[in-house]
Amino acid sequence: MEYVTRIVIIGGGPGGYEAALVAAQLGAEVTVVDCDGLGGASVLTDCVPSKTLIATAEVMTTFDSSYEELGIIVADDTPPMEQAAKVVGVDLGKVNRRVKRLALAQSHDIAASVTRAGARVMRGRGRLEGMQALDGSRKVVVRAADGSEETLTADAVLIATGGHPRELPDALPDGERILNWTQVYDLNELPEELIVVGSGVTGAEFAGAYQALGSRVTLVSSRDRVLPGEDPDAAAVLEDVFRRRGMNVMGRTRAQSAKRVGDRVEVTLSDGRVITGSHCLMAVGAVPNSAGMGLEDAGVRLRESGHIWTDKVSRTTAPGVYAAGDVTGVFALASVAAMQGRIAMYHFLGDAVAPLNLKTVSSNVFTDPEIATVGYTQADVDGGKIDARVVKLPLLRNPRAKMQGIRDGFVKIFCRPGTGIVVGGVVVAPRASELIHPISIAVDNNLTVEQIANAFTVYPSLSGSIAEVARQLHTRKETGEG
Repeated sequence: MEYVTRIVIIGGGPGGYEAALVAAQLGAEVTVVDCDGLGGASVLTDCVPSKTLIATAEVMTTFDSSYEELGIIVADDTPPMEQAAKVVGVDLGKVNRRVKRLALAQSHDIAASVTRAGARVMRGRGRLEGMQALDGSRKVVVRAADGSEETLTADAVLIATGGHPRELPDALPDGERILNWTQVYDLNELPEELIVVGSGVTGAEFAGAYQALGSRVTLVSSRDRVLPGEDPDAAAVLEDVFRRRGMNVMGRTRAQSAKRVGDRVEVTLSDGRVITGSHCLMAVGAVPNSAGMGLEDAGVRLRESGHIWTDKVSRTTAPGVYAAGDVTGVFALASVAAMQGRIAMYHFLGDAVAPLNLKTVSSNVFTDPEIATVGYTQADVDGGKIDARVVKLPLLRNPRAKMQGIRDGFVKIFCRPGTGIVVGGVVVAPRASELIHPISIAVDNNLTVEQIANAFTVYPSLSGSIAEVARQLHTRKETGEG
């Protein structure tokens, strides 16, 4: 009788379900242990819901900022004295019902595909039990909602349990006025005045979205600019856009506490100032879901932050135990989690595998405009980590951008001197998440700026700016400039 490798995956997010599909395809016996629904936070409370909300905000912004310039006439019964008022509004209750419906549908589709692939899905919470057995197997105890337990035997275990919103002791969410990013979809009415605490990716995305939907937004940033981890030129463009659209951006100040006072929220800042709003969204990072799983007793090393240490093929310090996704703290992206999960299964099941290379990861901030990046960054160049030439071209010069009324944004490409090999890029534009792909292909395949410049682009198109930047870098290489 042929032996079948047993794989147990704890967590059904992108790292878990993508790993399950690969392992099942390679002939393993796969069990996915999940407590919330396949897709995890990415599908149910984070990525899919937030980008669905942002899709509505994007339409609002596009219409509100450019309909007059494009010659669109909006006829309504607004009295003459109020003609400057917005003519487009939003039903947030309807938007959020759509958000939840789409998230559940996506979760069901994922569950169906995993089951169809031959994997078993168990509802419950999993934990490792003890060290590796003499035969190399591991024990995973699954606790169901009713308290019953079942013990599974696995040849390999993948931990893909994700993370949850970090909370400040003096600003605990109540789900009504003080919210974390998983609770905003329960709102039926648009917050009149929203205070967003935290100017990282999550804070910036929600601040921009609610500003576009019609809220008066105050963004509290502990750093001197929004998106401190992103390209500084890109962050400067976005902050300028935020301020121009009426957002109150408060830099270099921390929120110490948030409390409800009737139907209002008071946020006390580190300098003693108190700001008020109708709602407050706390976006101050995430905490890995690694506690209470018996990890350290099983030989799994945790970092001080609680994240699981992994190598570039997703192995932990415990033999036969792998980890993927936000619980590892490698890169909080669904695409990276999925890749980590797939790599883990390829590695354990003996298939060809390439180690995770973070310098080929493309990422996107879903603000308006979007900010997409790949490869080496401006900070890497400025800090001497890599020697590269840089050209930045504003979209204002692009003919398609002019036609569409796009004023903000740019394309920036980094290439190696001498060879002209593309090592990184930044795109700030509407749908930058789509425009970054040719630069990602260039980075992943060591293409040169000459190859990018010589490829045909459609005229007129925003992608024409990518080719134009490449041409400028190619010309500078030939003349010895830059």
